[in-house]
Amino acid sequence: MIHYILIILLIFTPFQLRANNDVVNNLIIDDNFEISVFADGINTPRQMSEGNKGYIFVGTKSGQVHAIKDTDKNGTIDQNILIADNLNDPAGVAFHDGNLYIAEVGKIWKVEDIETMLDKNQIEEFKLQLITDELPNDSWHGRKWIKFDKDGSFLVNVGAPCNVCLKDDKRFASIMRFENGSWQIEANGVRNSVGFDWHPTNGKLYFTDNGRDWLGDDSPDCELNVLDFKGEFFGFPYRHAMNVDDPEFGDYEHGFAYKDPILELGAHVAPTGIEFYESNHFPKEYRNNAFITLHGSWNRSSKVGYKVIRVMFDNDGNVVDSKDFLTGFLEGETVLGRPAAPFEMSDGTLLISDDKANMIYRVTYKKS
Repeated sequence: MIHYILIILLIFTPFQLRANNDVVNNLIIDDNFEISVFADGINTPRQMSEGNKGYIFVGTKSGQVHAIKDTDKNGTIDQNILIADNLNDPAGVAFHDGNLYIAEVGKIWKVEDIETMLDKNQIEEFKLQLITDELPNDSWHGRKWIKFDKDGSFLVNVGAPCNVCLKDDKRFASIMRFENGSWQIEANGVRNSVGFDWHPTNGKLYFTDNGRDWLGDDSPDCELNVLDFKGEFFGFPYRHAMNVDDPEFGDYEHGFAYKDPILELGAHVAPTGIEFYESNHFPKEYRNNAFITLHGSWNRSSKVGYKVIRVMFDNDGNVVDSKDFLTGFLEGETVLGRPAAPFEMSDGTLLISDDKANMIYRVTYKKS
């Protein structure tokens, strides 16, 4: 059955920038890059997606979904349109084949022909068409990341509804694919992935995973993984990171073969987004690198994460190095911002959402 709800226009006027200079001025990036505020005042921005006509769609933790646009191409948005409100943590958004898809905790919605309606100012009665309500509705690790594959199917994460546990519902602790109206499990034993993307050359799915809590400040690491075949098992809840057996479930006879992460990111750093870079705007050594946002720790004695890292790969997609790309969100133990998701725009610039400072930053390369 198809369901519809009313979406109400919030803003369709020039957008006034209210940047928090304390955050922006504290950010550190290589001298060859510039960072500026692309959008300000969006409450808890998370995943972003770009349409065909310059609109950037932004999911949030606050129940809203926005369409923003830089109409005069000056690097700062001048339109901010609220296209959905009062949803259940609609952090995930994806634009595909002219339509906008919104991922709540337990549902996926679609707005058809979204940009045509935006251009014609036909926004007073947008219709949200329900694609599926068959996802678990648990809020613990329930926040979604959504991405379309080349064949038109899409993937979402379904986190474990706990710190560490075993559930009979096999959808938990997985990445799932929605195809031809039904769900299939793409990856198993994934505690809480809030970010995945396909490598531009080898076509494999790479995804981050958040490590469990309460095993100390430095264990276990959060992870970067690669999926080699459908249904591969990545350890949760029996084993974490490379070799950390769970104190409660580590001795279970479960019969799974473990797939180790390809990169340990550090304990409690909380990866919440990943994007492979495919453009030529940045120097050529950045092409096919992955940018990962580390949202930052919440229960460690001293804070870690709170930065964007860059991961480099060889021609076969194996990790060769990783390094900091954007820092300064953390000043001592004071949290100024929390990077939430990276997104490469069609012009090759990189957007970074910050769901604490309520801003979206734009990273450009200063060409000589």
